[in-house]
Amino acid sequence: MEPQHQSTRDYIAARERGDADGASAIALAVAERFATRTTDGSEAAEIAEASMTVPLGGAQ
Repeated sequence: MEPQHQSTRDYIAARERGDADGASAIALAVAERFATRTTDGSEAAEIAEASMTVPLGGAQ
């Protein structure tokens, strides 16, 4: 996965370092932008994919 959005890169970095609160804050910010239509669904889709493929704390 090669993220196109900075928010996704930040989200992945937060998950890899084990920062669950930081990752959650990023995901919530993206969800808010999507809900107000200030971003399209691609940003939210990247976050969703990353949440399923990037383990918290990096590779185990």
